[in-house]
Amino acid sequence: MSALLLLAAAVVPAGEAFTCTPEAVWDGDGPVWCEEGPRIRLAGIAARELDGSCSDGHPCPAADAMVARDALVDLIGRPTGTGRHGHVLVAGPAMRCVSTGSAGGDRTGAWCISPKSGDLSCAMVRGGWAARWDRYWGRHECR
Repeated sequence: MSALLLLAAAVVPAGEAFTCTPEAVWDGDGPVWCEEGPRIRLAGIAARELDGSCSDGHPCPAADAMVARDALVDLIGRPTGTGRHGHVLVAGPAMRCVSTGSAGGDRTGAWCISPKSGDLSCAMVRGGWAARWDRYWGRHECR
């Protein structure tokens, strides 16, 4: 199989439900690396980049980037170390996600429900660690 096909296969098609057992987290809106293969960017939210900046055109939450990342880790599991590129390694229960399609590159945008904390996008906004991004939030409802 070609590298291009492998890369394309990494993005879960929009509307498809899938399981994600979290392995690593980069920042407060992802990506979250899944044992099953996908890299998830949480749908409908924006968090600061790890250097503390906010990307142009993105909502900019007040929360510190490292605090937001650590909050996401706590919402999905527990930290187990640091990866060679600086990711926080995490162990947590399998989550149920629904893809919103490509989030750029090999990332899948997704709404995810963790058995530990419920809807991750809603929890990140409720905690003040991420800002709701109306452009991508759509008709999503927090329960």
